[in-house]
Amino acid sequence: MTSGSAFGVTLNTLLYNMDFTGLGVFLQVGAAVLLSEVMNKRFKKFAQSVLLLPFFISWVVVGGMLYNLLNYETGALNTMLTALGMERMNIMNEPKWWPLIIVAFQAWKQIGYGTVVYLSAITGIDQEIYEAASIDGAGMMQKVSKITLPNLKPTVITIILLYLGNIIKGDFGMFYNLTGNNPLLYNVTDIVDTFVYRSLTQTANIGMSAAAGVYQSVIGFVIILSVNTIVKKVQLDYALF
Repeated sequence: MTSGSAFGVTLNTLLYNMDFTGLGVFLQVGAAVLLSEVMNKRFKKFAQSVLLLPFFISWVVVGGMLYNLLNYETGALNTMLTALGMERMNIMNEPKWWPLIIVAFQAWKQIGYGTVVYLSAITGIDQEIYEAASIDGAGMMQKVSKITLPNLKPTVITIILLYLGNIIKGDFGMFYNLTGNNPLLYNVTDIVDTFVYRSLTQTANIGMSAAAGVYQSVIGFVIILSVNTIVKKVQLDYALF
């Protein structure tokens, strides 16, 4: 792994994981708060099932879905565009679209699992607090902003800290199956894990794979120690250790 390529794939891995974490927490907390306000139990269970379903779909299947959607010749998107008299879009080979595509698919696949976690945390909040707030005339938005979100803060911080431990590690299955190992997309989709895999298949250098594992672990360890130290100084109760 040369210094230039090491920096590039490391930066890609960090940026993607930051996007995954930030957008994921935002969507998952938002969905959990909305579901917690739903009174119809049947609808709530249906919505939870719909949100959770993508989590159990293999990235191999998702990659096939994406290919059938975006393929230049036979994809559903281009078939629709040509039917409307518009030009085809070669999204599969256009690097500019792929950061958005990858982040969107990852958020879609993980939103259900995260929502269940945060919804469980909301369920654990003392209901007497909400009842007292209702008696005092608090509306739904006031209860969410003054009760639900503050009580979710420890859970959110803990989950973010856990994510940070793997911020230098990418989801190989996701990136490999979505991009199909397309050389035109390496600059924007190559992460440490896919780079190491491709290098191993070309050079069979087992030592580099071991070095990459140590490299990821050390950086992840330093990041989580640093962030945990900052959290301890700001709010001791929210720190992992």
